[in-house]
Amino acid sequence: MTPSRTEADDLGRRRFLTTVALGGATIVGATSLGAVDADAAFATPLVPLDPAVPRGAFVEGRILRTDGGVLDVAGSHGERARVRLTGATSVWKAGVATAAEIEVGDGLYARGVPMPDGTVAADAVWVNIVNLYATVRGIDKDRLHLAHGTHRIVGHLLPATTSHSYPGTAPTSDLSRLRVGDAAQVLGAWRPADGAVDIVRVSVGPPPGGVR
Repeated sequence: MTPSRTEADDLGRRRFLTTVALGGATIVGATSLGAVDADAAFATPLVPLDPAVPRGAFVEGRILRTDGGVLDVAGSHGERARVRLTGATSVWKAGVATAAEIEVGDGLYARGVPMPDGTVAADAVWVNIVNLYATVRGIDKDRLHLAHGTHRIVGHLLPATTSHSYPGTAPTSDLSRLRVGDAAQVLGAWRPADGAVDIVRVSVGPPPGGVR
């Protein structure tokens, strides 16, 4: 399915999968609710690895402020949430990161467990993560020029991180087969300062169930 105009209007309101939490008030370890890599942010449904752990809560939005390890988050639809970082929280920001790298203004997608004080104790936090379908419009040594709907996006290639794959092939660091005009899924981290994206993976092919 081609992304709607609403999805294309602002990378800061990128599409996240959101699930309502049911009960539970346990701080869990960094993998108790499932994987913490970039793909896990968009996996559904969420089934905890530990049967004693309830289904988790999801929070998405922009970070308004931080206060003693608690992030005040404004959601895309006007809702507000408070995400608590713990010693067990796993952080992704174009790769494994630390809580110290989370900044006010960042976009956030957090998975965790609701606590009695109204916060969500985060098991995993994905910072500025984007998952979009785009068309390759230009290829430079250190960046790709992408078209996403009516928007033009600069995608920065990360020498030690960016991978590339075609249908039926394993991810590789070799981007030599990538061509201008290719339709591709781009997984990466948004840069709030300039709207560019640090690319983690480029997968060539149309969106599932659709053709670009």
